[in-house]
Amino acid sequence: MLRREKETFVSHIREELASSSIVVALSREAGITVEEITRLRKDMHNAEAHLKILKNTLARIAIKDSTLESIERYLKGSTGLAYSNNPVGMAKAISEFAKTNEKLKILGGVMDGKAITPEVIKELASLPSMDELRAKIIGLLTAAATKIVRTIKEPPARVARVIAAKN
Repeated sequence: MLRREKETFVSHIREELASSSIVVALSREAGITVEEITRLRKDMHNAEAHLKILKNTLARIAIKDSTLESIERYLKGSTGLAYSNNPVGMAKAISEFAKTNEKLKILGGVMDGKAITPEVIKELASLPSMDELRAKIIGLLTAAATKIVRTIKEPPARVARVIAAKN
């Protein structure tokens, strides 16, 4: 890669990382297959997240002078950066993959400018997704409306049952 191409690539990565609400550093051990990484990328894509595996020097340049500098300590050996604006979805995708594949380790990350530990990422994975939360809210609103309608129609229904019983 020519210097000009590297500069363009790094500026593109810097923009993507800066516009993400969460960035997580992952450690890849030797022996992880292309199929496994492809499956992880697919899971990440479904969670509206991205995974970049790049040279540590390029990653250091991309995060320099930003809120992501705390990730620099994880950039040793074979690492990758996962990033997204959907923290829960991305955390779920990474955690599920890490459970089934010990060759991938969650090192730490940054969420909204603050450093986070692997434990925080695992806690994020246990939270319900935005779609699940929306469904719960809609269910609560629908249940309240249903109860109101039931309460309003009950007195006339009782009167009708009493009249029907008398006849």
